[in-house]
Amino acid sequence: MLATLVKPISKGLLFVALVLAAINLRPGITSLAPLIEQIANELNLSRGLIALTTALPVLCMGLLAPMAPRLAVRFGLERTITGCMVLIGSALVLRLASHNSMVLIGSAVFVGAGIAVAGPLLSGFIKRHFVGKVGRVVAWYSLSMTIGGAGGAVLTGPLTSLLGERWHWGLAIWAVPALLAVLLWLWVPNKHEDPAEVGSGGGLPWREPRAWVITGFFAIQAGLFYTLTTWLTARYHEVGFDASQSNTLFNSYMMIGLPSAFVLPWLAQRYDNRAQLLLGCAVASSLCLGMISFMPQVLPQVWALLLGLALSGSFALSLVLPMYEVNTPLAVSRWTAMMLCAGYSISSFTPILTGLVRDLTGSYQVPFIVLTGLAISMVFLAWSLRTRATPVAAQ
Repeated sequence: MLATLVKPISKGLLFVALVLAAINLRPGITSLAPLIEQIANELNLSRGLIALTTALPVLCMGLLAPMAPRLAVRFGLERTITGCMVLIGSALVLRLASHNSMVLIGSAVFVGAGIAVAGPLLSGFIKRHFVGKVGRVVAWYSLSMTIGGAGGAVLTGPLTSLLGERWHWGLAIWAVPALLAVLLWLWVPNKHEDPAEVGSGGGLPWREPRAWVITGFFAIQAGLFYTLTTWLTARYHEVGFDASQSNTLFNSYMMIGLPSAFVLPWLAQRYDNRAQLLLGCAVASSLCLGMISFMPQVLPQVWALLLGLALSGSFALSLVLPMYEVNTPLAVSRWTAMMLCAGYSISSFTPILTGLVRDLTGSYQVPFIVLTGLAISMVFLAWSLRTRATPVAAQ
């Protein structure tokens, strides 16, 4: 009803709504990283169990992504995104009671559910409202997500200190930008989708070989990102860096991704070199993880910075890919939903397995060697994407 009463709003306000929504897609996950050892010790949780706070949102982001096109048809794309912001904000408020481990883990599930549906629909939102400016707008979109992710990782520690070392308050403070997003998105006009575009199985392009290549690349880079968000600080601490040095290296890894998330999608559109940029990111990720696995004390700042550039860039470029494969907003949402569904479902196990292997071996080196192997496999997937895609109608 509200949408019918609101006059069309400017492209500028639509852009601000997109940016604010994107900022809220990561802090609910990354804000746990600087506090994860403290929380594990205070709640007496194993490393494998505490990793669920990162893994479960990622798993939800995978399993629930196919719901996005159907929900958009039923409620409208813009209003469904609004509902996702409500869910994310409510879950983060719930973390005020997260001294109960079940509440903490449950809030992670709700955060993941909100992100799962919002992600594919925001891609469709870009396709609908910013035709001809996809590369430029996706650059800002991915930059905004990176800002949110980096902010959650870098600012949660200082905010927790300001809040009297009450870590549950440090986690819940990230509800504020989510609730601000809700207020803005309530003013975004809602448009219903064509039900004919959603076929059996949610209309996801499961039979498209190229969709699987894109999904595979996305799954690996997402698994690497969320695993490093969870355990990179612990790896640095294990090899002899004190808490301050470890946090500085981790913050460098997170913050350097900001320019990469913005510049690479812009370059991909301007020079039509998406596959080449993906290949460069994959090679750089492999090199950096190899150094962190075998020689972590040799030029650690260099490898942390380069790794942040590479993984942030590969994520931003992954978001662009479905937009060049199909033509309609809902079709883009479906391709993105498949990428997120299979990609996040697979990648969600990487942080858990890393924590379990660390518990079994007593060292992070073995799981980091495996992560290096995964990064190398990204090189081959990026190479297979070097042929130019021709956009097609909805499949």
